[in-house]
Amino acid sequence: MKYITEAGLKRLRDELHQLETFERPSISKQIAEARDKGDLSENAEYDAAKEAQGLLEMRIAKLKDTIANSRIIDESRIDTSKVQLLNKVKIKNLKNNAMMTYTLVPESEANLKEGKISISTPIAKGLLGKVVGDKVDIQVPSGMMTFEIIEISI
Repeated sequence: MKYITEAGLKRLRDELHQLETFERPSISKQIAEARDKGDLSENAEYDAAKEAQGLLEMRIAKLKDTIANSRIIDESRIDTSKVQLLNKVKIKNLKNNAMMTYTLVPESEANLKEGKISISTPIAKGLLGKVVGDKVDIQVPSGMMTFEIIEISI
């Protein structure tokens, strides 16, 4: 069972629709065009289209499975007294005083450019369950870092 926001589920459904409605027919057309060129045993275009079709079908199956086995998180019931999934957390790096704000999201919704980090990252794991004012030591790839939790919101 995967937990997902309503927006995240909509994004997955939109992607599935795009793949089934536009990508799948496009690849089928490429396969048909490659077949029309004759000998398939030495047809690189046919091989590439068949490989693309296999990858596409695998992605479609994975999306369908994720959608079918997802549980929508009720964002209105999210507590901000301690850090948890879907909280926006403002933290301060105590070494260089840099401020950062991250939203902790399920893995399928992580997007660092949008400030959304997966709940399974070292920083998110280190912040979970902590409250405003807590100082946390977190082991990251570059070494140990100490953060102070400044604010927790939605």
